[in-house]
Amino acid sequence: MLTEGVHSVVDSGNQILLLYGQKRAKRPADAAHPFGYGRELYFWAFVVAILIFAIGAGVSVYEGYLHIIEPEELTDPTINYVVIAISFALEGSSWWIARREFKEAKGDLGWWAAIHQSKDPAGFIVLFEDSAALAGLLIAAVGVFASHALGDPRIDGYASVAIGGVLGIVAVLLAREAKGLLIGERADPRVIQRVRDEVARHPMITAVNHVRTIHTAPDSIFVAISADFDDTLTMGEGETMIEEIEQTLKKAEPRLSSIYIRPEKAGDAVSDAGAQ
Repeated sequence: MLTEGVHSVVDSGNQILLLYGQKRAKRPADAAHPFGYGRELYFWAFVVAILIFAIGAGVSVYEGYLHIIEPEELTDPTINYVVIAISFALEGSSWWIARREFKEAKGDLGWWAAIHQSKDPAGFIVLFEDSAALAGLLIAAVGVFASHALGDPRIDGYASVAIGGVLGIVAVLLAREAKGLLIGERADPRVIQRVRDEVARHPMITAVNHVRTIHTAPDSIFVAISADFDDTLTMGEGETMIEEIEQTLKKAEPRLSSIYIRPEKAGDAVSDAGAQ
């Protein structure tokens, strides 16, 4: 029960950090950060993962160890079951809402593929935390029951260690996903292909060498395009064409916040063709 109490406090603190990160990420771009502050959300998502591991899992395992080597005398478990039941109802409601929202956002993708490709960590972090919380409550309930049924208070300690193990696994998974976002991940391949098709459709573009993207926020994408222009284009015509392509791309994909188009001969860009 102590382990689940610590877990609840950590979860509450994590939600505050995510809300803080979302607020900070919405700040407009300035001279020091020309692409905005969107990736700050990814930083706080990584901090959340570290806190789950260091505090949630660490305290759970430590308390479990203490209760194994120095078991406490068993007392009436009624209040434990009441607290677990109420907690399960509240966490279950939160989990159901998080699951429903993430299911709508993932579309046709599988659950794990959607988590791996998601650029908004707040959604899958809440889902992971709620799932871990429900698993922890079930383990706590089994631990309390088994301790009294078998008359061995050490079982409660083993349950605490198991809860720590669950939190540790969740923390590692979240840290891995947050790290990828923090370093910088490309946009969805479908977005990249849409950009490539729109640029290639222009009659004065003879080849699209490569399209490179990076998420600067969950709903903001920077794209750099290397394309071979028709040799008959004048400088003025090239500028007009680039403006037209940028407008077309922003209509096709509103999340494109920054677009950079570089004229480059196809032969000179062969070595970069695989980078997107």
